[in-house]
Amino acid sequence: MGLHKLFFATMAAGIAPLTVHAQDNAAANFDTIGPYIMTTLLFLVGGFLVFWMAAGFAMLEAGLVRSKNVTMQLIKNVALFSIAAILYWLVGFNLMYPGDDGWIIKGVLGGFSTTSLEPVGLDASAADLGYASVASDFFFQLMFCATTASIVSGTLAERIKLWPFLFFVVVLTGFIYPIEASWKWGGGFLDEIGFSDFAGSTLVHAAGGFAALAGAIILGPRLGKYKNGRPQAMPGSNLALATLGTFILWMGWFGFNGGSQLAAGTVGDITDVGRIFANTNMAAASGALVCLIATQVLFGKVDLTMVLNGALAGLVSITAEPLAPSLFGALLIGGAGGIIVVFTVPLLDKLKIDDVVGAIPVHLIAGIWGTLAVAFSTSESFIDLKQLGIQAYGIMCIGLFTFIVSCILWLILKTVCGIRVSEEAEIIGLDKAELGMEAYPEFYKG
Repeated sequence: MGLHKLFFATMAAGIAPLTVHAQDNAAANFDTIGPYIMTTLLFLVGGFLVFWMAAGFAMLEAGLVRSKNVTMQLIKNVALFSIAAILYWLVGFNLMYPGDDGWIIKGVLGGFSTTSLEPVGLDASAADLGYASVASDFFFQLMFCATTASIVSGTLAERIKLWPFLFFVVVLTGFIYPIEASWKWGGGFLDEIGFSDFAGSTLVHAAGGFAALAGAIILGPRLGKYKNGRPQAMPGSNLALATLGTFILWMGWFGFNGGSQLAAGTVGDITDVGRIFANTNMAAASGALVCLIATQVLFGKVDLTMVLNGALAGLVSITAEPLAPSLFGALLIGGAGGIIVVFTVPLLDKLKIDDVVGAIPVHLIAGIWGTLAVAFSTSESFIDLKQLGIQAYGIMCIGLFTFIVSCILWLILKTVCGIRVSEEAEIIGLDKAELGMEAYPEFYKG
């Protein structure tokens, strides 16, 4: 062998063990910090997707209200998200996640303090590598808080004053939602008895629906909505916007449910995230198709707004347990959500409860169904009756708390400052009456 060949052979023999050693160290290092990094990334990406749902709610509501009220709905959606961000930092996050020693009333009421993040340039040795960064967790959970308020906005559209509504959002996002969510996700009393709500069919959606229902009852229906006991059609301003909003919400839901896996550092975890995505999509598609077929059969024509709400009801329904069901099971759960929309919308009209965007059927009733469906989808037999009882108890606790506190708050606001605009303001539209704008900006000369 030539000298140069001997030299390179010797070098290779010396470097090979070093390379293997370096690879072993890298693998060991990733085993230590990899789950922390991947779960943090899951929260950031999931939170970004759920944030985009704010745009979905804004577009959906803007499309389903009349032209003279569009700007008001957009203002409300921007404002409610901003309020949620500040209140969740100020008190909500730690009220919702008090830890083992942070409860004021154990399992029921958490502590009151602001949220603090990790220091800049956090070293791995100082990080809690068993979970994810506090910043990413706070960001992700905040999006759920804001979603709860968005649900209320659409139901009460076209006749509620801006500032009383925003004050209600302060209390809802800072106190009502964090308290009831802590009962499960914060390790409270519902978590201790085994109540299950994977991503918030009840904790987020039904809770928002209960708050909206309380407001709708106390606020009353829009002028002219019911004549001689019969509901009158009030077509929205732009069904293209409403459809866009639905697709944005559909997309955001992948972050909503997928991020709620709360872990992405193993093969099993990331595979489960993929399974959640697939089931979430199946439930939405099923809900939409069920409404498409049902409206044709029952009413003789397809109703686009029903189809849009059917997709959303399917999404809400699968949110309580998007991991355990098969694709066929997700299809059944989401399809039942679509059926709920078709029959609940006319029922609300019979009760003269005016829900402008259909949020109560979609978020409240389908949310209850999805939470009860956990007893079917997680049982090896047809149904786990014990789990069904636990689920019903959890829904009752959250529902009574949210509805009663919301009713009290709405009544206080009604007494102190009034919550409904004048008849004149409602007739000319909130854009002009409350914001000083005309319904159609091209004619606005102010």
